[in-house]
Amino acid sequence: MKKKIITIVTVIFGLWILSNIFALFIGFDTHGNASGGNVAVIPIKGVISLETSQSLLGEAQGASSEVIVKDIEKAQKDPNIKAILFDINSPGGYPVATDEIGQKIKSSNKLTVAVIREMGTSGAYWIASACDHIIANRMSVTGSIGVYGSYLEFSDFLERFNVTYQRFVAGKFKDIGTPYKEPSDKERDIYQELINKLHDFFIKEVSENRGLSLEETRKVANGLIYLGVEAKDLGLIDSMGNKKTAVRFIEEKINRSVRLVEYKHKASLTDILGGIYSNNLFPMGKFIYSKEYEPLLKT
Repeated sequence: MKKKIITIVTVIFGLWILSNIFALFIGFDTHGNASGGNVAVIPIKGVISLETSQSLLGEAQGASSEVIVKDIEKAQKDPNIKAILFDINSPGGYPVATDEIGQKIKSSNKLTVAVIREMGTSGAYWIASACDHIIANRMSVTGSIGVYGSYLEFSDFLERFNVTYQRFVAGKFKDIGTPYKEPSDKERDIYQELINKLHDFFIKEVSENRGLSLEETRKVANGLIYLGVEAKDLGLIDSMGNKKTAVRFIEEKINRSVRLVEYKHKASLTDILGGIYSNNLFPMGKFIYSKEYEPLLKT
């Protein structure tokens, strides 16, 4: 019976490995067929972070600033590419990753256009604002110009079960954000000041990118979301439409027919297995080590 169970487990594991190898070969092209294309399409889908994991089928989960920055650099160096179209469907993400992409777009020597699909909020809007032109559907959700930080605190729960947090630190704020104790007023002030500074960075970027005064930007930088039709009236986007609208706009600007080349990526077997490991094992370690001490900051 024991041998039979081992055999079944071995077969299942073998099939699982084979399915991942198969997924590797049916995965995405690294950069599509770049020959003949003159407009690069760079997708920004999902949560924006420095790195992304891979699903079982080799699909990137979220938007990696490392990958996107490299794609922008590749497009900039390609003399055949006359414009870059950012296909955005993202709720935002982490501040550093967002800023890396935004700064790279601003330094681009190509025409840059953003198309916001269902959603381009918070950090995703920050990125869109760095482009020369923003297009959104009238019902697209955008805006949400704000920053939040949060974590779970369960000191009352521990007290109820007579569990005591024994504190040993060098540097009195070293354990700021631990869920094992209620934050002091000073610690709350520190976190709020940090979030306010990030918000100021966000406001200044949008103000500069969109040609709005700081006063105008602050009025809309209250964390509210706006539909595309509202965003147009507020000066947060330039026009309403879709990907075809963007193509027509680019054709007018570059004075030639547009041939799109989509920048997509095929995952290696190592990426796939690493993604599986990350998705199934690492979140536990991340919760125990990182989220326990570092409240989540997102734009």
